[in-house]
Amino acid sequence: MNSTYVHEVKLPPHYDKNKQYPVIFALHGMGSDERNMLQLMEPLSSDFIIIAIRGSLVQGGGYAYFQIKSIGNPVRELYDASVQGLQQLIMELSSQYAIDPEQRYITGFSQGAIMAMTLALVMGDAIKGIVAMSGYIPKFVKEEYTLQPSPNLSAFISHGDQDHLFPLQLGEDNAAFFRVYTDHVTYMPYSGGHTVTPELYSALQHFLRTNALVTAEDTKGMNEA
Repeated sequence: MNSTYVHEVKLPPHYDKNKQYPVIFALHGMGSDERNMLQLMEPLSSDFIIIAIRGSLVQGGGYAYFQIKSIGNPVRELYDASVQGLQQLIMELSSQYAIDPEQRYITGFSQGAIMAMTLALVMGDAIKGIVAMSGYIPKFVKEEYTLQPSPNLSAFISHGDQDHLFPLQLGEDNAAFFRVYTDHVTYMPYSGGHTVTPELYSALQHFLRTNALVTAEDTKGMNEA
């Protein structure tokens, strides 16, 4: 694998390469790292393959996927490079591990949420669902990228009503934008700031488990038909 992205993989207990598993690609916020997201996704590790990906740019004591000119205004060249690089890595890892191609999920917080939403918009049927916590969709993505999200995409979008970095309106805008493309949008405004609250933590786990279970049952039904 030629990817420049450091990543950590946690396989379910009794992992069997001859089976297929749902996967969560976990993307961190600016200044954080892959270990933070791996820890956050730990309660789901018995049911999913968890792959936490580190941004390729050094940011303070952590890392980033892109730099910004100002809030809401990413450096376009760095942003484009990360979108392309993460797409490539997701597909490479999908062939390396026993990943169900119908059950690829991306979770992200802050900058990771920004990337998760963008990847879902451009990768089509390759992405089954996303959890986007406290992010936004850059204007140039909406206006200049080729958008082809799956109509079956399940999107869980959350935003704190006291977020000091990104106002709540951005979360509402994110949900409205995805509703143009899919009927499967869950929007959760919550009481809190730019952080993952216990309420949000419980809700995102329920969303991922429920969606993976439904997908698995649908696939089983198709195979038996």
